[in-house]
Amino acid sequence: MIETTTLGRGGPVVSRAGLGLMGMSGIYGQADDRESLATIHAAVDAGITLLDTGDFYGMGHNELLLRDALRDIPRESVFIQVKFGGQRDPSGAFIGHDASPSAVKNSLAYTLTRLGTDYIDLYQPARLDPRVPIEETVGAIAEMIKAGYVRYLGLSEMGADTIRRAHAAHPVAALQIEYSLMSRGIEARILPTVRELGISVTAYGILSRGLLSSGTARLAPGDPRARFPRFRDENHARNLELLAALEAIAEDRGVTAAQLAIAWVASRGDDIIPLIGTKRRDRLAEALKALDLTLSTDDLAAIEAAVPADAVAGDRYEASQVAALDSER
Repeated sequence: MIETTTLGRGGPVVSRAGLGLMGMSGIYGQADDRESLATIHAAVDAGITLLDTGDFYGMGHNELLLRDALRDIPRESVFIQVKFGGQRDPSGAFIGHDASPSAVKNSLAYTLTRLGTDYIDLYQPARLDPRVPIEETVGAIAEMIKAGYVRYLGLSEMGADTIRRAHAAHPVAALQIEYSLMSRGIEARILPTVRELGISVTAYGILSRGLLSSGTARLAPGDPRARFPRFRDENHARNLELLAALEAIAEDRGVTAAQLAIAWVASRGDDIIPLIGTKRRDRLAEALKALDLTLSTDDLAAIEAAVPADAVAGDRYEASQVAALDSER
């Protein structure tokens, strides 16, 4: 079974890795609901307790899918964390972000209904709303915690200064943010800050949207990842060279490049919880084996030399999106 850790200093006990459900709702192409449900069940059977979703994943589809899965899973045996605030139109286009106090409570009410549960374990704004002081967003979530609808407060993609302000208003259990061999920006200021404050990190994008996995690094025609700078033209070609260097190390170890990349994230500390984002049981099984890998100091040095942070070509999002991220300021 998977090891456990605490979410935040003295916080709730959760599995050492979580399952990210976003891909089950069409973000990276079509998903099969039956396979998605089977994947959730396989994850829980393997000992994963932390399940990560968002109310804007598939405009509610992801939460309804999780509700179906929960019919066969005791509610108290899993830790459900939900991101909110992203606004989408009927075509699926993102049209804004709202983390105002009224939006916090309204979004939560709909989430509770879609999930068919009385409480959410951890509730977190997906992004900083530039029009709303973080203290107001946190204050509304704190009210929902006091009322019993939420257990813990989380943040997502926020910078060190915002994290400090939020934590001063109400204790923050976890920060969700992108972290991988190819995305190491949090190491400068954000990671030292959350460690000082006793806040865990739930790391998404641990395979850099598939770039660090041999089976998913290349684009199929119409692949929605083509919108990301790292998957474009020369950037993509250069990043595939980094993957090839990682594959060479993986071959020597008798594992896959993806398993090395996941094991690297897990090796960063017990306060770093990798989110395995998948919609398929076979990919889940591959990822779970990575949690059994023990990387030596030499292994870690070789992995980091194969994929140097400053050699990655392209930002993780479009320039306009990066500019809007509090975590990138």
